Amino acid sequence: MLKKNSFLIFCIGLFMAGRCQSPVGPLPEPKQLAWQNAPFYLFMHFGPNTFTDLEWGKGSENEEVFNPTALDCRQWCRIAKAAGATGIIITAKHHDGFCLWPSAYSTHTVARSSWRNGKGDVLKELSDACREAGLSFGVYLSPWDRNHPAYGTAAYNDVFVNMMKEVVHHYGPFFEFWWDGANGEGPNGKKQVYDWHRFESTMREVAPNTMVFSDIGPDIRWAGNENGIAGTTNWNLLDTAGFSRGAGAPPNDTLNQGNVNGKNWIPAECDVSIRPGWFYHPGEDSLVKSPEKLFDIYLKSVGRGANLILNVPPDRRGLITSYDSAALMEFARLRQQSFTDNLIMNENAVIFWKGENITGILGDGDGDFDLGKNYNRDYMEILFNKPLPVNCIFLKEQLSYGQRVKSFAIELYHADSLVYQHVYTTIGHHRLVSFPVRNTNRIRIRIKDAKSEPVLNGLGVYRIPDRLVEK
Repeated sequence: MLKKNSFLIFCIGLFMAGRCQSPVGPLPEPKQLAWQNAPFYLFMHFGPNTFTDLEWGKGSENEEVFNPTALDCRQWCRIAKAAGATGIIITAKHHDGFCLWPSAYSTHTVARSSWRNGKGDVLKELSDACREAGLSFGVYLSPWDRNHPAYGTAAYNDVFVNMMKEVVHHYGPFFEFWWDGANGEGPNGKKQVYDWHRFESTMREVAPNTMVFSDIGPDIRWAGNENGIAGTTNWNLLDTAGFSRGAGAPPNDTLNQGNVNGKNWIPAECDVSIRPGWFYHPGEDSLVKSPEKLFDIYLKSVGRGANLILNVPPDRRGLITSYDSAALMEFARLRQQSFTDNLIMNENAVIFWKGENITGILGDGDGDFDLGKNYNRDYMEILFNKPLPVNCIFLKEQLSYGQRVKSFAIELYHADSLVYQHVYTTIGHHRLVSFPVRNTNRIRIRIKDAKSEPVLNGLGVYRIPDRLVEK
Protein backbone atom coordinates (compact mmCIF):
# COMPACT_ATOMS: atom_id res chain seq x y z
CA MET A 1 0.00 0.00 0.00
CA LEU A 2 1.05 3.62 -0.46
CA LYS A 3 2.55 5.25 2.59
CA LYS A 4 0.81 8.41 3.81
CA ASN A 5 3.61 10.77 2.83
CA SER A 6 3.87 9.21 -0.64
CA PHE A 7 0.14 9.61 -1.12
CA LEU A 8 0.41 13.28 -0.11
CA ILE A 9 3.12 13.87 -2.70
CA PHE A 10 0.96 12.36 -5.44
CA CYS A 11 -2.01 14.45 -4.32
CA ILE A 12 0.10 17.60 -4.72
CA GLY A 13 1.09 16.40 -8.18
CA LEU A 14 -2.59 16.18 -9.08
CA PHE A 15 -3.49 19.59 -7.65
CA MET A 16 -4.10 21.12 -11.08
CA ALA A 17 -6.71 18.45 -11.74
CA GLY A 18 -8.58 19.81 -8.73
CA ARG A 19 -8.68 16.71 -6.54
CA CYS A 20 -6.86 13.85 -4.84
CA GLN A 21 -8.18 10.46 -5.77
CA SER A 22 -7.85 7.04 -4.20
CA PRO A 23 -5.72 4.24 -5.64
CA VAL A 24 -7.34 1.27 -7.37
CA GLY A 25 -5.60 -1.91 -6.28
CA PRO A 26 -3.71 -4.07 -6.39
CA LEU A 27 -0.77 -1.70 -6.29
CA PRO A 28 2.94 -2.15 -6.95
CA GLU A 29 5.47 -2.19 -4.17
CA PRO A 30 8.16 0.53 -4.34
CA LYS A 31 10.76 -2.05 -5.41
CA GLN A 32 8.49 -3.16 -8.27
CA LEU A 33 8.10 0.41 -9.51
CA ALA A 34 11.86 0.91 -9.30
CA TRP A 35 12.37 -2.30 -11.31
CA GLN A 36 9.84 -1.20 -13.94
CA ASN A 37 11.59 2.16 -14.25
CA ALA A 38 14.73 0.36 -15.52
CA PRO A 39 13.14 -1.86 -18.17
CA PHE A 40 16.13 -3.08 -20.23
CA TYR A 41 19.02 -5.25 -19.02
CA LEU A 42 21.14 -8.17 -20.17
CA PHE A 43 21.08 -11.92 -19.49
CA MET A 44 24.35 -13.86 -19.59
CA HIS A 45 24.15 -17.62 -20.11
CA PHE A 46 27.62 -18.90 -19.30
CA GLY A 47 29.00 -22.21 -18.02
CA PRO A 48 30.11 -25.67 -19.22
CA ASN A 49 27.54 -25.52 -22.05
CA THR A 50 29.58 -22.66 -23.51
CA PHE A 51 32.39 -25.17 -24.13
CA THR A 52 30.41 -28.34 -24.96
CA ASP A 53 28.06 -26.77 -27.53
CA LEU A 54 25.02 -27.91 -25.53
CA GLU A 55 21.99 -25.97 -24.34
CA TRP A 56 21.09 -28.28 -21.44
CA GLY A 57 24.17 -29.86 -19.90
CA LYS A 58 24.05 -33.42 -18.62
CA GLY A 59 25.63 -32.70 -15.24
CA SER A 60 28.35 -35.28 -15.84
CA GLU A 61 30.74 -32.88 -17.58
CA ASN A 62 34.25 -32.73 -16.15
CA GLU A 63 34.82 -29.45 -14.35
CA GLU A 64 37.99 -28.98 -16.40
CA VAL A 65 35.87 -28.21 -19.46
CA PHE A 66 35.16 -24.76 -18.02
CA ASN A 67 38.17 -22.65 -18.96
CA PRO A 68 37.50 -19.13 -20.27
CA THR A 69 41.02 -18.09 -21.23
CA ALA A 70 40.44 -14.33 -21.31
CA LEU A 71 37.43 -13.73 -19.05
CA ASP A 72 36.84 -9.99 -18.65
CA CYS A 73 33.65 -9.02 -16.83
CA ARG A 74 34.57 -5.36 -17.20
CA GLN A 75 34.28 -5.81 -20.96
CA TRP A 76 30.77 -7.20 -20.44
CA CYS A 77 29.87 -4.15 -18.36
CA ARG A 78 31.35 -1.64 -20.80
CA ILE A 79 29.26 -3.12 -23.60
CA ALA A 80 26.13 -3.32 -21.41
CA LYS A 81 26.48 0.36 -20.46
CA ALA A 82 27.07 1.44 -24.04
CA ALA A 83 23.98 -0.55 -25.10
CA GLY A 84 21.83 1.34 -22.59
CA ALA A 85 21.25 -1.70 -20.36
CA THR A 86 20.84 -1.06 -16.64
CA GLY A 87 22.09 -4.39 -15.30
CA ILE A 88 23.29 -7.95 -15.90
CA ILE A 89 21.82 -11.26 -14.71
CA ILE A 90 24.07 -14.32 -14.99
CA THR A 91 23.34 -18.05 -14.89
CA ALA A 92 25.14 -18.73 -11.61
CA LYS A 93 23.92 -22.35 -11.79
CA HIS A 94 22.13 -23.85 -14.78
CA HIS A 95 20.42 -27.25 -14.95
CA ASP A 96 23.78 -29.08 -15.15
CA GLY A 97 24.44 -28.00 -11.56
CA PHE A 98 27.80 -26.34 -12.28
CA CYS A 99 28.34 -23.37 -9.95
CA LEU A 100 30.16 -20.30 -11.26
CA TRP A 101 31.28 -19.61 -7.70
CA PRO A 102 33.17 -21.88 -5.26
CA SER A 103 30.06 -23.09 -3.43
CA ALA A 104 30.42 -24.87 -0.12
CA TYR A 105 27.36 -26.98 -1.02
CA SER A 106 28.54 -28.61 -4.25
CA THR A 107 31.66 -30.22 -5.66
CA HIS A 108 30.67 -29.33 -9.23
CA THR A 109 32.07 -25.79 -9.23
CA VAL A 110 34.77 -23.50 -10.59
CA ALA A 111 36.97 -24.60 -7.68
CA ARG A 112 37.38 -28.01 -9.39
CA SER A 113 38.38 -26.45 -12.72
CA SER A 114 41.84 -25.39 -13.84
CA TRP A 115 40.56 -21.90 -14.62
CA ARG A 116 42.44 -19.40 -12.44
CA ASN A 117 44.13 -22.49 -10.92
CA GLY A 118 40.88 -23.35 -9.16
CA LYS A 119 40.79 -19.96 -7.42
CA GLY A 120 38.43 -18.25 -9.83
CA ASP A 121 35.00 -16.86 -9.00
CA VAL A 122 32.86 -15.55 -11.86
CA LEU A 123 30.21 -14.12 -9.53
CA LYS A 124 32.77 -12.08 -7.60
CA GLU A 125 34.38 -10.73 -10.76
CA LEU A 126 31.03 -9.79 -12.28
CA SER A 127 29.58 -8.32 -9.08
CA ASP A 128 32.71 -6.16 -8.68
CA ALA A 129 32.60 -5.08 -12.34
CA CYS A 130 28.89 -4.20 -12.15
CA ARG A 131 29.44 -2.15 -9.02
CA GLU A 132 32.32 -0.25 -10.66
CA ALA A 133 30.23 0.42 -13.79
CA GLY A 134 27.11 1.49 -11.92
CA LEU A 135 25.11 -1.49 -13.19
CA SER A 136 22.65 -3.59 -11.22
CA PHE A 137 23.59 -7.23 -10.66
CA GLY A 138 21.34 -10.30 -10.56
CA VAL A 139 21.61 -14.08 -10.62
CA TYR A 140 19.77 -17.00 -12.18
CA LEU A 141 19.82 -20.07 -9.95
CA SER A 142 18.17 -23.17 -11.39
CA PRO A 143 16.66 -25.49 -8.77
CA TRP A 144 17.11 -28.38 -11.21
CA ASP A 145 20.53 -29.98 -10.66
CA ARG A 146 21.62 -32.90 -12.85
CA ASN A 147 24.82 -33.34 -10.85
CA HIS A 148 24.10 -33.04 -7.14
CA PRO A 149 23.79 -36.45 -5.43
CA ALA A 150 21.08 -35.17 -3.08
CA TYR A 151 18.80 -34.10 -5.91
CA GLY A 152 15.53 -36.04 -5.76
CA THR A 153 15.57 -36.19 -1.94
CA ALA A 154 14.32 -33.87 0.80
CA ALA A 155 17.92 -33.01 1.62
CA TYR A 156 18.34 -31.20 -1.69
CA ASN A 157 15.88 -28.51 -0.66
CA ASP A 158 18.34 -27.73 2.17
CA VAL A 159 21.12 -27.54 -0.41
CA PHE A 160 19.23 -25.11 -2.62
CA VAL A 161 18.24 -22.89 0.32
CA ASN A 162 21.85 -22.78 1.46
CA MET A 163 23.02 -21.89 -2.05
CA MET A 164 20.54 -19.00 -2.20
CA LYS A 165 21.76 -17.71 1.16
CA GLU A 166 25.36 -18.17 0.06
CA VAL A 167 25.12 -16.11 -3.12
CA VAL A 168 23.05 -13.37 -1.46
CA HIS A 169 25.55 -13.10 1.41
CA HIS A 170 28.70 -13.09 -0.73
CA TYR A 171 27.60 -11.29 -3.90
CA GLY A 172 24.45 -9.30 -3.17
CA PRO A 173 22.52 -7.11 -3.09
CA PHE A 174 20.78 -8.27 -6.26
CA PHE A 175 18.19 -6.31 -8.20
CA GLU A 176 16.65 -9.58 -9.46
CA PHE A 177 16.81 -13.27 -8.54
CA TRP A 178 15.75 -15.63 -11.36
CA TRP A 179 14.10 -19.00 -10.66
CA ASP A 180 13.69 -21.43 -13.53
CA GLY A 181 10.73 -23.77 -13.10
CA ALA A 182 12.37 -26.66 -15.01
CA ASN A 183 12.19 -29.93 -13.09
CA GLY A 184 13.90 -32.97 -14.60
CA GLU A 185 15.86 -35.97 -13.46
CA GLY A 186 18.97 -35.88 -11.29
CA PRO A 187 22.00 -38.21 -11.44
CA ASN A 188 19.96 -40.90 -9.66
CA GLY A 189 17.10 -40.62 -12.16
CA LYS A 190 14.78 -39.01 -9.62
CA LYS A 191 12.93 -35.71 -9.80
CA GLN A 192 12.84 -33.19 -6.98
CA VAL A 193 9.76 -31.98 -5.14
CA TYR A 194 10.71 -28.34 -4.78
CA ASP A 195 9.78 -26.60 -1.55
CA TRP A 196 8.79 -23.35 -3.23
CA HIS A 197 7.17 -21.96 -0.10
CA ARG A 198 10.44 -22.35 1.77
CA PHE A 199 12.46 -20.95 -1.14
CA GLU A 200 10.26 -17.87 -1.25
CA SER A 201 10.28 -17.26 2.49
CA THR A 202 14.06 -17.62 2.46
CA MET A 203 14.41 -14.92 -0.17
CA ARG A 204 12.03 -12.64 1.69
CA GLU A 205 14.15 -13.09 4.80
CA VAL A 206 17.65 -12.69 3.34
CA ALA A 207 16.91 -10.33 0.42
CA PRO A 208 13.60 -8.50 1.01
CA ASN A 209 14.43 -5.78 -1.54
CA THR A 210 15.33 -8.18 -4.34
CA MET A 211 12.80 -8.77 -7.11
CA VAL A 212 12.11 -12.50 -7.55
CA PHE A 213 11.18 -13.92 -10.95
CA SER A 214 9.38 -17.13 -11.85
CA ASP A 215 6.37 -18.13 -13.95
CA ILE A 216 4.09 -16.75 -11.26
CA GLY A 217 6.33 -14.39 -9.32
CA PRO A 218 6.12 -13.49 -6.49
CA ASP A 219 7.40 -10.19 -7.94
CA ILE A 220 7.84 -10.74 -11.70
CA ARG A 221 6.15 -13.15 -14.10
CA TRP A 222 7.31 -14.81 -17.29
CA ALA A 223 5.69 -13.36 -20.43
CA GLY A 224 4.77 -16.82 -21.74
CA ASN A 225 7.30 -17.05 -24.59
CA GLU A 226 11.04 -16.77 -25.25
CA ASN A 227 10.63 -14.40 -28.20
CA GLY A 228 10.76 -11.22 -26.12
CA ILE A 229 7.14 -10.32 -26.87
CA ALA A 230 4.50 -9.07 -24.43
CA GLY A 231 0.79 -9.08 -25.18
CA THR A 232 -0.74 -6.16 -27.06
CA THR A 233 -2.96 -6.19 -23.99
CA ASN A 234 -0.68 -6.37 -20.98
CA TRP A 235 -1.97 -6.11 -17.42
CA ASN A 236 0.50 -5.95 -14.54
CA LEU A 237 -1.95 -8.13 -12.63
CA LEU A 238 -2.06 -11.91 -12.27
CA ASP A 239 -4.13 -14.48 -10.43
CA THR A 240 -1.89 -17.19 -8.98
CA ALA A 241 -4.30 -19.19 -6.80
CA GLY A 242 -4.37 -22.82 -7.91
CA PHE A 243 -1.23 -22.51 -10.03
CA SER A 244 2.37 -23.53 -9.40
CA ARG A 245 5.75 -22.89 -10.99
CA GLY A 246 6.86 -24.89 -13.99
CA ALA A 247 4.36 -27.33 -15.48
CA GLY A 248 1.57 -26.03 -13.22
CA ALA A 249 1.84 -22.41 -14.35
CA PRO A 250 -1.07 -20.51 -15.96
CA PRO A 251 -1.52 -20.87 -19.74
CA ASN A 252 1.04 -18.98 -21.80
CA ASP A 253 -1.55 -16.58 -23.21
CA THR A 254 -2.59 -15.66 -19.66
CA LEU A 255 1.02 -15.04 -18.69
CA ASN A 256 1.41 -12.97 -21.84
CA GLN A 257 -1.47 -10.58 -21.15
CA GLY A 258 -2.07 -10.92 -17.40
CA ASN A 259 -5.51 -10.79 -15.78
CA VAL A 260 -7.60 -7.64 -16.07
CA ASN A 261 -8.85 -8.07 -12.49
CA GLY A 262 -5.92 -10.08 -11.15
CA LYS A 263 -5.40 -10.18 -7.40
CA ASN A 264 -1.61 -9.70 -7.46
CA TRP A 265 0.68 -7.06 -8.94
CA ILE A 266 3.13 -9.23 -10.92
CA PRO A 267 4.43 -7.40 -14.01
CA ALA A 268 5.80 -9.24 -17.04
CA GLU A 269 9.41 -9.76 -18.08
CA CYS A 270 10.20 -10.68 -21.69
CA ASP A 271 13.23 -12.92 -22.19
CA VAL A 272 14.91 -13.47 -25.55
CA SER A 273 18.38 -14.30 -26.81
CA ILE A 274 20.35 -12.23 -29.29
CA ARG A 275 21.23 -15.59 -30.92
CA PRO A 276 19.13 -18.68 -31.71
CA GLY A 277 20.55 -20.43 -28.62
CA TRP A 278 20.96 -19.25 -25.06
CA PHE A 279 24.57 -20.36 -24.64
CA TYR A 280 27.37 -19.40 -27.02
CA HIS A 281 27.79 -21.63 -30.06
CA PRO A 282 30.45 -20.79 -32.69
CA GLY A 283 28.10 -21.82 -35.49
CA GLU A 284 25.71 -19.01 -34.52
CA ASP A 285 28.15 -16.11 -35.01
CA SER A 286 26.45 -15.33 -38.31
CA LEU A 287 22.95 -15.61 -36.80
CA VAL A 288 23.01 -12.70 -34.34
CA LYS A 289 19.76 -10.73 -34.47
CA SER A 290 19.94 -7.53 -36.47
CA PRO A 291 19.63 -4.14 -34.73
CA GLU A 292 16.30 -3.66 -36.53
CA LYS A 293 15.03 -6.98 -35.14
CA LEU A 294 16.14 -5.96 -31.64
CA PHE A 295 14.31 -2.66 -32.04
CA ASP A 296 11.14 -4.51 -33.09
CA ILE A 297 11.45 -6.68 -29.96
CA TYR A 298 11.88 -3.53 -27.88
CA LEU A 299 8.63 -2.09 -29.26
CA LYS A 300 6.85 -5.36 -28.44
CA SER A 301 8.22 -5.70 -24.92
CA VAL A 302 9.15 -2.38 -23.29
CA GLY A 303 6.76 -0.69 -25.72
CA ARG A 304 3.93 -2.80 -24.29
CA GLY A 305 4.70 -2.13 -20.63
CA ALA A 306 6.96 -5.10 -19.88
CA ASN A 307 10.66 -5.33 -19.03
CA LEU A 308 13.13 -6.76 -21.56
CA ILE A 309 15.96 -9.10 -20.54
CA LEU A 310 18.15 -9.69 -23.59
CA ASN A 311 20.52 -12.65 -23.47
CA VAL A 312 24.05 -11.95 -24.76
CA PRO A 313 26.16 -15.07 -24.09
CA PRO A 314 29.93 -14.71 -23.61
CA ASP A 315 32.10 -16.88 -25.84
CA ARG A 316 34.73 -19.48 -24.89
CA ARG A 317 37.27 -16.76 -24.17
CA GLY A 318 34.87 -15.24 -21.65
CA LEU A 319 34.18 -12.20 -23.85
CA ILE A 320 31.19 -10.78 -25.70
CA THR A 321 31.96 -11.25 -29.38
CA SER A 322 32.26 -8.43 -31.88
CA TYR A 323 29.17 -9.79 -33.67
CA ASP A 324 26.97 -9.33 -30.60
CA SER A 325 28.60 -6.06 -29.60
CA ALA A 326 28.09 -4.49 -33.04
CA ALA A 327 24.39 -5.40 -33.00
CA LEU A 328 23.99 -3.96 -29.51
CA MET A 329 25.70 -0.68 -30.36
CA GLU A 330 23.54 -0.12 -33.44
CA PHE A 331 20.44 -1.11 -31.45
CA ALA A 332 21.32 1.58 -28.91
CA ARG A 333 21.87 4.12 -31.70
CA LEU A 334 18.47 3.32 -33.21
CA ARG A 335 16.74 3.89 -29.88
CA GLN A 336 18.55 7.18 -29.39
CA GLN A 337 17.77 8.30 -32.93
CA SER A 338 14.11 7.39 -32.51
CA PHE A 339 13.28 8.67 -29.04
CA THR A 340 15.56 11.63 -28.32
CA ASP A 341 13.38 14.17 -30.13
CA ASN A 342 9.98 14.34 -28.45
CA LEU A 343 8.02 16.58 -30.80
CA ILE A 344 5.70 17.88 -28.11
CA MET A 345 8.75 19.19 -26.25
CA ASN A 346 10.72 20.52 -29.21
CA GLU A 347 8.15 21.80 -31.72
CA ASN A 348 6.25 24.39 -29.67
CA ALA A 349 3.33 22.02 -29.27
CA VAL A 350 0.36 22.95 -27.10
CA ILE A 351 -1.60 20.27 -25.20
CA PHE A 352 -5.21 20.79 -24.17
CA TRP A 353 -7.64 18.84 -22.01
CA LYS A 354 -11.22 20.19 -21.86
CA GLY A 355 -9.99 23.57 -23.04
CA GLU A 356 -7.32 23.76 -20.32
CA ASN A 357 -3.71 24.14 -21.40
CA ILE A 358 -1.79 21.33 -19.68
CA THR A 359 1.41 21.64 -21.74
CA GLY A 360 3.58 22.12 -18.67
CA ILE A 361 2.34 18.97 -16.91
CA LEU A 362 2.78 16.11 -19.34
CA GLY A 363 6.00 15.34 -21.15
CA ASP A 364 8.51 12.59 -20.49
CA GLY A 365 7.00 11.48 -17.20
CA ASP A 366 7.68 14.74 -15.34
CA GLY A 367 4.16 15.26 -14.05
CA ASP A 368 0.88 13.48 -13.31
CA PHE A 369 -2.45 14.46 -14.80
CA ASP A 370 -5.78 13.10 -13.59
CA LEU A 371 -8.34 12.98 -16.43
CA GLY A 372 -11.26 12.90 -13.98
CA LYS A 373 -14.41 10.83 -13.75
CA ASN A 374 -15.79 11.98 -17.10
CA TYR A 375 -12.59 11.08 -18.93
CA ASN A 376 -14.42 9.28 -21.77
CA ARG A 377 -16.50 12.32 -22.72
CA ASP A 378 -13.56 14.35 -23.95
CA TYR A 379 -10.12 14.02 -25.48
CA MET A 380 -6.59 15.25 -25.09
CA GLU A 381 -5.50 17.36 -28.05
CA ILE A 382 -1.95 18.11 -29.19
CA LEU A 383 -1.64 21.07 -31.57
CA PHE A 384 1.44 21.82 -33.68
CA ASN A 385 1.99 25.15 -35.41
CA LYS A 386 2.69 23.31 -38.67
CA PRO A 387 2.09 19.82 -40.08
CA LEU A 388 4.76 17.34 -38.97
CA PRO A 389 5.51 13.75 -40.01
CA VAL A 390 4.57 11.46 -37.11
CA ASN A 391 4.58 7.65 -36.75
CA CYS A 392 5.00 6.84 -33.05
CA ILE A 393 3.25 7.90 -29.83
CA PHE A 394 4.25 7.19 -26.24
CA LEU A 395 1.88 7.08 -23.26
CA LYS A 396 2.45 6.20 -19.63
CA GLU A 397 0.21 5.77 -16.60
CA GLN A 398 1.06 6.71 -13.03
CA LEU A 399 1.08 3.17 -11.71
CA SER A 400 1.28 4.20 -8.06
CA TYR A 401 -2.50 4.51 -8.37
CA GLY A 402 -2.83 1.13 -10.07
CA GLN A 403 -3.20 0.23 -13.74
CA ARG A 404 -6.49 1.66 -14.99
CA VAL A 405 -6.77 2.21 -18.73
CA LYS A 406 -8.54 -0.58 -20.63
CA SER A 407 -8.59 1.04 -24.06
CA PHE A 408 -7.65 4.26 -25.82
CA ALA A 409 -7.83 5.70 -29.33
CA ILE A 410 -5.43 7.82 -31.34
CA GLU A 411 -6.62 10.16 -34.10
CA LEU A 412 -4.34 12.15 -36.40
CA TYR A 413 -5.64 15.11 -38.40
CA HIS A 414 -4.18 17.11 -41.25
CA ALA A 415 -6.04 20.40 -41.14
CA ASP A 416 -9.62 19.16 -40.64
CA SER A 417 -9.17 15.78 -42.32
CA LEU A 418 -8.81 12.59 -40.27
CA VAL A 419 -5.72 10.81 -41.66
CA TYR A 420 -5.25 8.02 -39.09
CA GLN A 421 -7.36 6.38 -36.40
CA HIS A 422 -6.83 3.27 -34.29
CA VAL A 423 -8.03 1.81 -30.98
CA TYR A 424 -5.54 0.16 -28.60
CA THR A 425 -5.97 -1.57 -25.27
CA THR A 426 -3.76 -1.17 -22.17
CA ILE A 427 -1.22 1.57 -21.47
CA GLY A 428 0.48 0.58 -18.22
CA HIS A 429 4.05 1.56 -17.46
CA HIS A 430 5.19 2.34 -20.99
CA ARG A 431 3.18 2.18 -24.20
CA LEU A 432 4.70 2.84 -27.60
CA VAL A 433 2.43 2.56 -30.63
CA SER A 434 3.78 3.00 -34.14
CA PHE A 435 2.03 3.28 -37.49
CA PRO A 436 2.73 4.38 -41.08
CA VAL A 437 3.94 7.97 -41.11
CA ARG A 438 1.30 10.68 -41.39
CA ASN A 439 1.63 14.45 -41.71
CA THR A 440 -0.40 15.96 -38.90
CA ASN A 441 -0.88 19.24 -37.13
CA ARG A 442 -3.43 17.90 -34.63
CA ILE A 443 -3.49 14.69 -32.57
CA ARG A 444 -6.35 13.58 -30.38
CA ILE A 445 -6.01 10.91 -27.70
CA ARG A 446 -9.21 9.51 -26.26
CA ILE A 447 -9.39 7.22 -23.23
CA LYS A 448 -12.35 5.05 -24.14
CA ASP A 449 -12.56 2.74 -21.14
CA ALA A 450 -10.87 2.52 -17.75
CA LYS A 451 -11.35 1.00 -14.30
CA SER A 452 -11.35 4.46 -12.75
CA GLU A 453 -10.15 7.98 -13.53
CA PRO A 454 -6.97 7.59 -15.58
CA VAL A 455 -3.80 9.23 -14.29
CA LEU A 456 -1.26 9.83 -17.04
CA ASN A 457 2.41 10.34 -16.29
CA GLY A 458 4.05 10.66 -19.70
CA LEU A 459 3.34 11.64 -23.29
CA GLY A 460 5.54 11.68 -26.37
CA VAL A 461 5.21 12.07 -30.12
CA TYR A 462 8.01 10.83 -32.39
CA ARG A 463 9.13 10.37 -35.96
CA ILE A 464 11.09 7.11 -35.96
CA PRO A 465 12.76 5.68 -39.10
CA ASP A 466 10.08 4.17 -41.32
CA ARG A 467 11.76 0.75 -41.43
CA LEU A 468 11.38 0.51 -37.63
CA VAL A 469 7.61 0.90 -37.51
CA GLU A 470 6.09 -2.14 -35.81
CA LYS A 471 4.97 -4.77 -38.29
